[in-house]
Amino acid sequence: MGQEVRERVYSDADFQRFHHRLIAETELLAKLIDHRVFSKANPVAGFEIEAWLLDDDMRPAPLNDAYLKSFNHPLAGPELAKFNVELNTLPLPIIGDVFSRMHQNLQLTWQQAEQHARQMDLNLLMIGTLPTLQQQDMNLDNMSNMNRFRALNEQILQTRHKPIMLDIPGHEHLKIEHHDVMLEAATTSFQLHVQCPFQLAHHYYNASIMASAAMVGICANSPYLFGKDLWEETRIPIFEQAVASGGYRGASEGPLHRVSFGSDFARHSILECFVENLQHFPVLLAETFNDTAESFRHLRLHNGTIWRWNRPLVGFDADGAPHFRIEHRTPAAGPTVVDMIANAAFYYGLVKNLSDECAAGKANLSFTQAKDNFYQAARHGLDSHVVWFGEHKLRLSTLIEHELLRRADYGLQSLGIAPCDVDDYLDVIRQRVASQHTGSRWQRSYIKQNPGDFAGLTQRYLQLQRQGNPVAEWGL
Repeated sequence: MGQEVRERVYSDADFQRFHHRLIAETELLAKLIDHRVFSKANPVAGFEIEAWLLDDDMRPAPLNDAYLKSFNHPLAGPELAKFNVELNTLPLPIIGDVFSRMHQNLQLTWQQAEQHARQMDLNLLMIGTLPTLQQQDMNLDNMSNMNRFRALNEQILQTRHKPIMLDIPGHEHLKIEHHDVMLEAATTSFQLHVQCPFQLAHHYYNASIMASAAMVGICANSPYLFGKDLWEETRIPIFEQAVASGGYRGASEGPLHRVSFGSDFARHSILECFVENLQHFPVLLAETFNDTAESFRHLRLHNGTIWRWNRPLVGFDADGAPHFRIEHRTPAAGPTVVDMIANAAFYYGLVKNLSDECAAGKANLSFTQAKDNFYQAARHGLDSHVVWFGEHKLRLSTLIEHELLRRADYGLQSLGIAPCDVDDYLDVIRQRVASQHTGSRWQRSYIKQNPGDFAGLTQRYLQLQRQGNPVAEWGL
């Protein structure tokens, strides 16, 4: 959820000062892009994983403050809810045996984090939505102790002037009313970052949008919320509705939402997204900083309160040069470390191939169709029907098997990835498509055999996660 802030309440003067700084930094961003000041470094990978702290009854344990203080790991931090934590990775150039190294690094961090949890009689779990979660768990007493979260909650509720309504028709229908943003904590994800040369940033952004349907379908791991069987990837409607807030003039029901698939491709430059941020979204966190405009502190804070499923970010190289990266937010956390590294390999290869197609003017897919593909895949997973290049319609699993895996392979080869990494990790995806066995499918199969046993589901899932085999090999 981003950087901490000093204040929880802001005055009108605070918002005016912040807005003036935001205008200046957006104008400076445009100037630096025109002068080609941004980093031209080759692609770099990174990711964030959100995980759950559970007790031995498989119920959420709101103890992240004590856990993180005693764990004291530089790559671990808090999330919105006290029963969630975030684990990060150090960025690595996308070349050679990068995925083997990512795998080793993540496996070590995860083992350390999990072992520390067990020392506190807790369990650490990677899953999109927690099957044992109950609505009463989502209360402000369980919000992490950060000013940022309290301020966001207050500001979002002020822009809405009414309670949050969760209304998700799926296999079953969930309709509830809630009075804070804590529902967002029900969604834990595996967020992939790709830093790219600035002149290609809009192509990577557009390619990520096109790849989103395949990613959300192949990574689906969130069928249940509050005991209801909903979408293959129920995180998508939960997050969009949990912090539902629109643009200026209280347009919470308008076309531009703070959590969304976005409004269009970036036609000429990634700058278009930041101009849209300035022009269409009111400031939520009016924290002002004394840094120079070149640090983009206000622009980055504002951008951190707008949650596109594919979100452009501004950061800095080790030498201080500003860079762009794309944060791909569609995959759920889990089911295992090897599954997530395979998801990363598929994403980076596919997006490299599609960005090359975009740069060559050959990516024949409209934004409207890419958006429709995404929501179809989130709802129906690998069984969804999507429209691809040339306007032909086919099952998502067929598209992945017969075209997108090949594109991912080409993309990884063009990045200089070691052949054994290409084969090993894309084979995990091939096996998942062949078996039609995602995390969501496994969870539904368990509940079909054990109706209503969400604690048993979570316990068995945890056991299999600890064993570490890809989800395609899981039995019940």
